Order: sequence, then structure tokens, then C-alpha cells
Amino acid sequence: MIQNVLRDIGGIGLYGVISVCLFFLVFSVAVIRACRLKKSFLQSMSTLPLDDAQPVTTAKGISNHE
Repeated sequence: MIQNVLRDIGGIGLYGVISVCLFFLVFSVAVIRACRLKKSFLQSMSTLPLDDAQPVTTAKGISNHE
């Protein structure tokens, strides 16, 4: 039954091509963005979960640490 419905819809193959192109575009942008990150930023982010430092306070004295 589903095959008959899809067969009656004209141009359904175009949606497959568009979805693959969109996936490739998003994946490519994500890879390029990940490759362009600076090493210092990556190292500071990698140690963040293990950081036992005191909570950071803002200029108003409000703590940002939960």
C-alpha cells in the first residue's frame, strides 16, 4: 500500500537528493568548524570537567557555579 502511495507522488526522488545534499552540507560545515578550533581552546575545554577550582564570580559578586 505504501509503495502505491509513493509511486503516485511525482518527483519523490528529488527529496532524496535534497536530503543527502543537506546532510553533506551540514556534516561538512561541522567538520570544518571542528578543525578550525584553536588548540588552547580545546585544551581548556578538555580540562573543564576535571577542574576543582573555586566558582567563578562575576563583577557583581554573583557566583556562576552551581
